[in-house]
Amino acid sequence: MKNVNDSSAVAYASVPTQHNYNGGVFPEIVVNNESCSTVEETVAFVKANQSELEAKLAKSGALLFRGFPLDSAETFDVFSAGFGYPNFTYQESLSNAVRINYTERVFTANEAPKDVEIFLHHEMAQTPISPSKLFFFCKTAADEGGATPLCRSDKLFEALKAENPELASDFKEKGLKYTTTMPAANDINSGQGRSWKSTLSVETVEEGEAKLKELGYSWEWLEDGSLKAITPVLPAVIELNDGSEVFYNQLIAAYMGWKGVRENPSSAITFGDDSAIPKEGLERIAELSEGFTFDLEWQDGDVAIVDNYRAMHGRRPYSGDRKRVVLVALVASER
Repeated sequence: MKNVNDSSAVAYASVPTQHNYNGGVFPEIVVNNESCSTVEETVAFVKANQSELEAKLAKSGALLFRGFPLDSAETFDVFSAGFGYPNFTYQESLSNAVRINYTERVFTANEAPKDVEIFLHHEMAQTPISPSKLFFFCKTAADEGGATPLCRSDKLFEALKAENPELASDFKEKGLKYTTTMPAANDINSGQGRSWKSTLSVETVEEGEAKLKELGYSWEWLEDGSLKAITPVLPAVIELNDGSEVFYNQLIAAYMGWKGVRENPSSAITFGDDSAIPKEGLERIAELSEGFTFDLEWQDGDVAIVDNYRAMHGRRPYSGDRKRVVLVALVASER
């Protein structure tokens, strides 16, 4: 870290790997200028500077807070609540990731094994209900690896439009459908191992079918008791208030990380008209994303706020004896 600016109430830092877009940096890094020694003082700092912080977040897509007195799920809960955003609980989500709640607001980011990579995605973009912002808190960083890659999806879509305007247009005009299989019971060894009962917040097959119908899904029950569900048509591209178009979906995560999808993409992802997405297009999108991705190397106590509409995120594999603990709190949609 270098170039700390202490001339204003909000102190910023820079690192050599930050990206520069449209006269701003990605991500913005806010450091404690030694005025915050308690979580209460940190919340007061947020409230006093919230307009500036939100403007930075809207332009950058991600804010990293470093050096603040946050060391537990409880202090992270207080900090994230201090922004006054509407809460989006894990229980009400349709996420298929297995997670563990610490407080009503705070839960683990993912319980997938440490050698599993979680590829870039917008949180819950493969469902009809997704959060607008994500708070990530690093309680303990891994010994080796475990970075959270952050990707500017607006810049990715700009690059795709320039290189392959026909494919970009297909995504924008046709949208997407996702097919997922929810197991009968939670599988903690899978990045997508949440059971259909937990995902849908139901107890019976009849309740599950009623929920799916309400959300516009089609579905099939499999012999082992798992549930194959196909979404209604969901957007692949959204337009933000500033007019920028964002590649808002889970295509990279699905293609690169979901079981069997590289071999047969249409088993999990198609255009909204049920036509196949060209495999070479999916390969190229994954390649292009690397040029717009910043790896957030966590330090204990870090908090990152990610604009879920502008930036994708993921998780690099990690190793070592120290358990990586990254917690999350979600903000309900404001669009």
